[in-house]
Amino acid sequence: MLYVKNLYKSYQSGSKSYPVLKGIDLSVANQEFVAVMGPSGSGKSTLLNCISCYIPFEQGTITLGGQQLKGLDQNNLAKIRNEKLGFVFQDFMLLDGLTVRENILVPRIIQGKVDHDAENLTDRLLALFGIDHIAGKYPADISGGERQRTAVARSLINQPLLILADEPTGNLDSKSSRAVIESFENARRKLGASIFMVTHDSFAASFCDRVILLKDGAVYDTLEASSERKQENRSAFQDRLLDAIRKMSNIDSESDQNATGGM
Repeated sequence: MLYVKNLYKSYQSGSKSYPVLKGIDLSVANQEFVAVMGPSGSGKSTLLNCISCYIPFEQGTITLGGQQLKGLDQNNLAKIRNEKLGFVFQDFMLLDGLTVRENILVPRIIQGKVDHDAENLTDRLLALFGIDHIAGKYPADISGGERQRTAVARSLINQPLLILADEPTGNLDSKSSRAVIESFENARRKLGASIFMVTHDSFAASFCDRVILLKDGAVYDTLEASSERKQENRSAFQDRLLDAIRKMSNIDSESDQNATGGM
């Protein structure tokens, strides 16, 4: 579904160039749920922005559903964002003046394709994510978890090839976070969705098939979950993930100590 090969991205400040992504290789298969984790400055957001076609990259290839994204003009990039990608953001990005149902339909409204199929899919998404009882309410009148489930439903209304989720549980409590992650699971299991998620939340990541750890703009490690999706296995996967993160952090600490002579 998604292939990223040898991806390089840097930012310019005056005459200086600061590399952010340094030869990233990764993939997301059809109906796979993949997370990317790493410390601040590791390149997670830049990677997501490159995949979503919002910023250009210097070297490498990004292939989505068999189509290479590099070199496309703005009109084709906009079409890909609207038709082949779904987006879920940390701060929901719902329109306050529209109801939950209308917010879900926004991508179809933009396309001018609010037809019978779109209406039926909206009803199915409302029921699937347990928000059909608030379909006529406005974002200000619902909880953070309900807003994010609305955003997940909106990301699916065009039946995209891939959902890109940027810290989708970052503003939520643990109960709401679980409900949102279960929404992703339902989207994958019942709608065949593929999901690529950037997160700091190890609990959210424990629901994924794979977790890619980024460090200093490169892939540090990749962890794969057990094929069985039982609660005890998720807990074991989360423990393994936390161990890998601690190891990555300890390497940074040891490097800092070596650089300062242990002082």
